[in-house]
Formats: sequence, structure tokens, C-alpha cells
Amino acid sequence: MAAITASMVAELRGKTDAPMMECKKALTEADGDMAKAEELLRVKLGSKAGKASSRVTAEGVITSFLAGNKGALLEVNCETDFVTKNDSFLAMAQAAAKLIVEHNPANVDAMGALAHSQDGFGPTLEDVRKGLIGKIGENMSFRRFKRFEGANSLSAYLHGTRIGVVVEFEGAESAAKDVAMHVAAMKPVSLTSADVPAELIEKERSVATAKAAESGKPADIATKMIEGSVQKYLKEVSLFNQPFVKNDKQTVEQMLKSANTSVKSFTLYVVGEGIEKKVDDFAAEVAAQVAAAKQSA
Repeated sequence: MAAITASMVAELRGKTDAPMMECKKALTEADGDMAKAEELLRVKLGSKAGKASSRVTAEGVITSFLAGNKGALLEVNCETDFVTKNDSFLAMAQAAAKLIVEHNPANVDAMGALAHSQDGFGPTLEDVRKGLIGKIGENMSFRRFKRFEGANSLSAYLHGTRIGVVVEFEGAESAAKDVAMHVAAMKPVSLTSADVPAELIEKERSVATAKAAESGKPADIATKMIEGSVQKYLKEVSLFNQPFVKNDKQTVEQMLKSANTSVKSFTLYVVGEGIEKKVDDFAAEVAAQVAAAKQSA
């Protein structure tokens, strides 16, 4: 009987994302044969979708699909970066974006009910999602999407698979694409200073007020310091006021004007934004599960 080490368990878990004790059992059953143990777990993982659904999905991909003046921007999440490179996961994400454009679902649940078959799973997109959870052994979820349709033209930019931008515009496609790339890099929160959300302004004002109080300056000067900080912030986070990434001698607004192009809106998605990630201590987890196994033995 081959000795099953912690490193072997860790390696198998990394490949399958199965629970550690199941990895150890599979390795024991396979007499240490990694390939055979992985095959054993792949068979067992068919029933794991329910258990996997409780795990945090803070990784994932952003994908888009454009068809004329219709488009979609979509975030699909998973547990680990490893799965973001899985062909089946990526195919499901791209198919979902296309379905959004074609069928205009009201929400994520309605999207999941749309007809789709893949990898032997179906007949709905939700059935494919559940099937891939069992096949891959990792939770995955459709987090959010935005659909676009109207008189404006659309341009999309994906920075790898983690950042996605869709811009609605009139004018030159090249200028709109540059703006989409700029948004991905600089992450503005609005088109203009007037559009910055009030809660963000108040947060910045609160910080500026605290700094002014620490300075010990007279009240009238402190007031000017606060307003100056707020105005500086508004310019920094509004798209049209930001220095253009390809030429910081002009603002985005000036670049668009020179290209005879107007941007009506932009949508920016960043993978996992706002999701609290769970940080695992692998050694502690192994020790806890081994201790629990000994107690139940």
C-alpha cells in the first residue's frame, strides 16, 4: 500500500477541488495513482453540485457579446482561478452572453431558464451550469449582466477575462474603443462630475474635512481646502475630465471632440467586485479534518 502524503492530497484537491478527506480516500483506493484517483473523484463529483453551491464564488470571468446595436456584458463566477481557464466554463459564459442578447431575459433566473445544451447537459442554461458544477467539482454562478439595445452604437473591450467594458456612443468606432480601454485602465465612476453619486461625494468630503481639521488652519481656509479636495476628486473620477491614457496632454472629453464622437454611457464590470473572498489555511484545514476523523473512528 502506497503512503498517502499531505502533498499528494493537496495536488489532487487542486486538480478536482474535491473535499480533502475525499481526495485522501480516492488516493488510498487508487493506491497512490494520481490519475486513477482523479478519475474516481470525477465519477463521484456528479452528485456534488448541491454541496458546491454553498461555497463562495469570487473568481470568474467577464464576457461580452455584440450584435449590431444589441449587446451584453456578463459576469460569471467560480471558486478558483484554475476554472477560469476551463474550456467548458468559458463556453458556457460566452453562450450565456449570446442568449442575453437574443432573448432579453428579465434577470439571472430568467436567463437560466433559456434553452441551451452543452457537454451533454441541458435542456436549459441552468441545467448546464449544474451539470458543469458536478463535472468540474467547483461551484459556479451567473452573478450579473447588463443588456444594451437602442439607437446608439456599441463598443466592447475585455482586459483579459477579469475586466470588461461596454461603451454606448455616436461617431467613430476607433475613438469609442479607446474610451473603453481607458475606462478599463482608469475605472471612472461616472461620465461627468455632475453624475458622481452623492454618497461617494459625501465620503470624500468627510475625509477632506478630517484632514482640514488636523491641519489647524483657520475655518475659512479649512473650508476652501475641503472644497478644493472635493473638486479635485470629482475631476479624477469622472470620465470626461480624466487625462486620456494615450495622450495625457488632453482630457477624454477633448479627445472625443477632436474625433467628432460622443459617448452616451459606459458600463464597467470587474470580476469579484464587492464579493468577500474566503482565504483558506490549508494546513489548519487538514489538521482539523484529520482530528475530526480520528474522533469519529
